[in-house]
Amino acid sequence: MAPFSEPRIKPTANTDLKKFGYKPMGMKLSEASEILDDRIDEFATIFQAEFNSDEITFGSAAIQSTSEIIAVGRIASDSLEGKLNPASLVLETSRRTGAGRRVPLKVDSVPSVNFFPGQIVALRGINPSGEYFTVKEVLPIPLLPPAASSAVALDNINERLDGDANPPLNIMVAAGPYTADDNLDFEPLQELCQKAAESYADSLVLMGPFLDIEHPLLASGDFDLPDVKGLDPDTATLSIMFRHCISVPLARLAAAVPSITIVMVPSVRDALSRHVSWPQEQLPKKDLGLPKQVRIVSNPVTLSFNECVIGMCSHDVLSELRREEVLNGRPAEGNLLTRLPKYLVEQRHFFPLFPPTARSNLPKPGSEGSLATGAMVDLPYMKLGEWWNVRPDILIVPSMLPPFVKVVDSVLVINPGTLSKRRAAGSYAQMAVHPRLVAEDEREQKQLGHKLYERARVDINRI
Repeated sequence: MAPFSEPRIKPTANTDLKKFGYKPMGMKLSEASEILDDRIDEFATIFQAEFNSDEITFGSAAIQSTSEIIAVGRIASDSLEGKLNPASLVLETSRRTGAGRRVPLKVDSVPSVNFFPGQIVALRGINPSGEYFTVKEVLPIPLLPPAASSAVALDNINERLDGDANPPLNIMVAAGPYTADDNLDFEPLQELCQKAAESYADSLVLMGPFLDIEHPLLASGDFDLPDVKGLDPDTATLSIMFRHCISVPLARLAAAVPSITIVMVPSVRDALSRHVSWPQEQLPKKDLGLPKQVRIVSNPVTLSFNECVIGMCSHDVLSELRREEVLNGRPAEGNLLTRLPKYLVEQRHFFPLFPPTARSNLPKPGSEGSLATGAMVDLPYMKLGEWWNVRPDILIVPSMLPPFVKVVDSVLVINPGTLSKRRAAGSYAQMAVHPRLVAEDEREQKQLGHKLYERARVDINRI
């Protein structure tokens, strides 16, 4: 077997990458509050369209009334201190739906709740005293439609790939850190590139951090420069480090498999990133000496690989959701690794948590006396984290949680883990995607669901 002569994957950005080049840390309170309000109002419109009935009235949970209503708002805590709990739950309204007021929630009447700060919910209940809103039901959130394509588009893709005659698409996914805490040798990355070359991977998706600002050696500045001919220690930069440690193994891979598509997603922990907040623009490719097969994208991003829609976010939102969620009773979804990504699917956002977990409450990085970087969310640009107008076929969300692959509401959710742990080897994901063949009885339909979860196999492998 030899590499294919032409790339089998045609990547297309479904995200406007230019919008991520905003000026960070320029937030105005008025802009931030408008973004938060708009999100509540948008979901209110969605719920009203879904549950429109003469028997159901939408209203403000903060207004005293003896009539049962449906109230839409954001879950928040009545205190800035401590973790959200059932006793501290409040519903925050928008200025349009409830003058921006907050009302305490009583959830004793519902068998179970699972909330997190920032979650947009629709609650059926009553506020007879004006002091609190008694919740009788948490309404299900309408989901975005699944990704779909026309029969003609699928036929064209299958014809280009020669249908079943060729092996399935081979996609490998890994997330940083890419080297252990005690060195900057990047051996796991080199091993991954070697495996991608040996298996003639069609695509390698790499998610930051690449040069991690939380790495003890980089944080302290106490490390040896790479052995590069002509390198002057007085003028050396992190870009030179990147070119030597990251770009060189990628260039070797691109030379061995010229048809490969390499995608690089940055992280707010990337030392080379000029963007200090999330959502985050691309890394500066022209300074990094990367091969032409590399596409640098934003964080988060939604791409199409042929017909397949893939959502990616390098920030560990799942760990933060786990830390901040509040459970009361037996949750409808008892499996943690299914429940956490389900929040993202329902909320239609890569980072629906607000406020983010405080840096002091996150796991400490390897360097002594330092705090974790955290999400660094830039509120006025939170809309850049919203999902495209469909549910993605694949959602890639690297996390410190155990690596997993789950199908959640027809979305194939992948946590590849990290390629390197602090003192041990990590893991990566390898995916085989078979073509979406069109049956004769489907050809009259305008759009056909991709159903990628039925034709893909994902393995979590140790490096």
